[in-house]
Amino acid sequence: MPEFLTIGEPLVVFGATDLDQSLTDATHFKKHLAGAELNVAVGLARLNHATQYITQLGVDPFGKFITKALKENNIATDYVHTTKDAWTGFQLKERVSSGDPATFYFRKNSAAAQMNTQVIDEIDFSGLKHLHLSGIYAALSAQSRQTLQYLLNKAHEHGITISFDPNLRPALWASRDDMIDTLNHFAFQADIVMPGANEGKILLGSNDPETIANFYLNRGVKLAVVKVGTKGSFAKNAAGETFFVPTFKVDHVVDTVGAGDGFAVGFISARLEGLSVEAALQRGNAIGALAVQNAGDSDGYPNSEELKIFLKS
Repeated sequence: MPEFLTIGEPLVVFGATDLDQSLTDATHFKKHLAGAELNVAVGLARLNHATQYITQLGVDPFGKFITKALKENNIATDYVHTTKDAWTGFQLKERVSSGDPATFYFRKNSAAAQMNTQVIDEIDFSGLKHLHLSGIYAALSAQSRQTLQYLLNKAHEHGITISFDPNLRPALWASRDDMIDTLNHFAFQADIVMPGANEGKILLGSNDPETIANFYLNRGVKLAVVKVGTKGSFAKNAAGETFFVPTFKVDHVVDTVGAGDGFAVGFISARLEGLSVEAALQRGNAIGALAVQNAGDSDGYPNSEELKIFLKS
């Protein structure tokens, strides 16, 4: 029975294999699975956590590719719907030798963006322990925000722990103020909030980890976890306890996309297994470090044995 649940828009990403070429000039691409929430689902499943994913796909080759990939990754598809009225989204991504790669989305009015609340009524919440949400799904449409809120309400009714990663994507929002207000609205309803320090600068005007944590703790969040880039990760709980774990050294960064989702995989899986906050931060840092050494969004996420070997080494 699934213990982990998430909702989002899966994407097919065409990652350029031509190094340091713009998307205009690149001519060679490799197809990958992508989507922030789906990345987390993939990572949890690889660590042997029973995982369920909610989405809607178009009846098209991309939708079929995603459905096949979900099954190959042992992610339950009970709540994966299809529609003939919209397409599955996709994305182009650069390959760069340093920094963050440029991306371009083809996702407006996608099938996932038009998913309604009836899907949520189908969910069996018995046995579920954790719901993970992302600000990306909230950014897609008014309909996606309504569906997300409906799911949040249901999760609260069933006493399920909720984590929220803001995952800022300014290009998907009508305005900066709308993005900030909406994402904080959802964040305040979560038990665990997981922003990056740079996201804190936008969401509340500070990149100081403890200031960010206090902002959310003062509004009812139980645990604030702040990703501090190459320094590591910081957490503070409602009791005022603070934790900091430094990051792992990475000699060669291939692609930074998926690192934040990898961190979420590590942190959530550790907490589901009853590990301490510090151990969860360490595991989050570890999977984030593994993620940046691979080109695909979730290609570097480890299974349990690979994670154990990395942590020992």
